[in-house]
Amino acid sequence: MKQNVVRAALALLERIKAFILEKKQFLLSKYKGSRLQVLARHYKALYLYYRHVWLYSAARAAIISFFKFIWQELSVFNLPNSLARLATKICRKLGWQKGVDFFEFSMQEKSGINRHVLVRYLMKELLLYFFVSFLFFFMVFFVNQILLVAENILKKRVPVMDVMRLITYSMPMVIAQSAPFATLVGFLMCLGRLASENEILILRASGQGYRMILKPVLFVGIMISIASFFVNDYLLPLGTLNYNKLYRSILTSNPAVELESNSIKRTNDKTLVIGQVEGENVSDMIFFDTDTAGNQRIIVADDSVVRKSTKVGVLMNLLMSDATVGIFDRSKKNDYDVMLSENMELNIFESTFLQNNNRVSPREMTSYDLAKEIRVMKKDDSVTPKKMNQYRLEMAKKFSMPFGSIFFAMLALPLALLFGKHNGQTIGLIIGLLISVLYWAMSIVGQIFSSRSGVYGVSTMWAPNLLIGFSGIIFYIKLVRK
Repeated sequence: MKQNVVRAALALLERIKAFILEKKQFLLSKYKGSRLQVLARHYKALYLYYRHVWLYSAARAAIISFFKFIWQELSVFNLPNSLARLATKICRKLGWQKGVDFFEFSMQEKSGINRHVLVRYLMKELLLYFFVSFLFFFMVFFVNQILLVAENILKKRVPVMDVMRLITYSMPMVIAQSAPFATLVGFLMCLGRLASENEILILRASGQGYRMILKPVLFVGIMISIASFFVNDYLLPLGTLNYNKLYRSILTSNPAVELESNSIKRTNDKTLVIGQVEGENVSDMIFFDTDTAGNQRIIVADDSVVRKSTKVGVLMNLLMSDATVGIFDRSKKNDYDVMLSENMELNIFESTFLQNNNRVSPREMTSYDLAKEIRVMKKDDSVTPKKMNQYRLEMAKKFSMPFGSIFFAMLALPLALLFGKHNGQTIGLIIGLLISVLYWAMSIVGQIFSSRSGVYGVSTMWAPNLLIGFSGIIFYIKLVRK
């Protein structure tokens, strides 16, 4: 059977080769001596000439030497050495001589000698599992927060390049959220594997204590926290600022982007109930509004058409047909006014959907700018406590989430060694995901509670980290005593 297949394949190749030769001979005979053949010979000669020049040119040699240099640098690049060198500089600036001596001792020499092979081995394993877990959480947050938004925007016929730019500007948010949880799950899986394969037992039998294992765990956790803080403090405000600016331009050019079928849009004093949306046509729309006197107004329309407005500050213009307007007087609860109209025009201002148009929000500031703004607000008596709490809450978020990696690293070591003796990777994955969900829920609930109550902005954001750190210390003491 196989021989027949091979023979058929060879026969097919021979037919293809014969067909190509036949067509070549046909073209040569047809255009022989013509101007086209002369032109083809001319370009072939030019190609051979410039190919010969390029093969022996200085530019080609320079490009080849450049890429060889890059390849050599990448081949000798050593991530643990680079991290240890950075930690040595930090410890030297802080005046911590013991830390300087430890990290200098942990670096690999150029000759290839490992002066602290155990520390380097643990760091490599921790970083490997961290990157695997990071990719997992990155994809979860990416799909959850970005691709769904991109799908809704693409349905409104927004240019694909604008959607790609929105996704790019949202990347820092996904990275900042993924790093702490990846630290917990990755470290639990790594240390659980070491415990289940008796590598921790071998280290203990050789005279190494838990402190030797704790040092690289905390060091890698600190490095992840520093990198995550840079993303959260610099790249996230920059991405949020550009995201809001681009989304505002998309919304003003195509107001229908904000209107989704069978949805409810809420702002401070307005609620918009939207029926079925097809292009610029909207059916069954209800608009709840409150005027300056506190009187409630309800507008109901069977069909509406969304139009882009040319007026300054107006986001969209709704042309309503068969509209009914009900106005309820706040001082006279038993009286109300009703107006009927075949055609009605309603202007919706940009402030209805776009907040903080003329100033930078706390989320769009770095920690330095936010600290300056808080100092200025403390001197201003007109600033309400709720607004001050909002800024302090955002300030706490810039530090609590990135530096949560340190607290997760403190918890991962004792948990993995206590509960990961059998099937350490699986147990570490399950425990890590469970703790991540609880941590995320505590952060969201604390943020919502602080935003609505106007108090405890700093404490609610740091409470999950302190709880994780306290639990890590308790479990570590239990591990040592065991």
